[in-house]
Amino acid sequence: MFDAVVVEPTKPADSAVIWLHGLGASGHDFEPALPLLGLENQATRFIFPHAQAIPVTVNGGMVMPAWYDIEHMDIDRTIDVRGISESADRIDTIIQVQIEAGIEPAQILLVGFSQGGAVALYAGVRSKKPLAGILALSTYWVGGQDPTLSPGRDPETLPIEIHHGTLDPVVPYVLGEQARDSLLALGYPVTFQAFAMPHSVVPEQLMAIGQWMALRLNSDSPTRSNE
Repeated sequence: MFDAVVVEPTKPADSAVIWLHGLGASGHDFEPALPLLGLENQATRFIFPHAQAIPVTVNGGMVMPAWYDIEHMDIDRTIDVRGISESADRIDTIIQVQIEAGIEPAQILLVGFSQGGAVALYAGVRSKKPLAGILALSTYWVGGQDPTLSPGRDPETLPIEIHHGTLDPVVPYVLGEQARDSLLALGYPVTFQAFAMPHSVVPEQLMAIGQWMALRLNSDSPTRSNE
């Protein structure tokens, strides 16, 4: 159906997180982070899809897991629109499978790191499903490069959280700020957090991620009661 690592909760799932890895990684990349999220009481299914292995132009055509080809290593992150659209189609399929399994769309989150974050934003914005939100980690917004892309739903109904490292040498911090500004201009409710880190995730960030997920997925976490 789809190639992914799936981690089931200890009780029947009532929500789902679809989390996309970065270039050259795999669906196993963020699996070890789950205990640090503090979501033990949440009945959430975590799905970590594997990107297909394709030749990546900027790496001399080397075949590696990638959500789309990277043809130019430029500051504006010129991207392969056809490739990212095809990856977004895969995410649409995963979302639909979760809905057919009984998960409400409003209980589904999209998360992505770096290249995976670009796909999560692209797929989430164009989705017609009333998703719970998008979490974009150390990434960039590519929507302006696709004139055919349009919001699938009212932007005001889709919360977006962006995290970026101020010391990121791979995806410069300014691209995270530009993603925030572009999405705000489109009408999305965007929140932004900066962390003193390179192109990575850090423990205090994972705690913040868990809190954000709990709020979006109607958790019984104490953070919800203080909202």
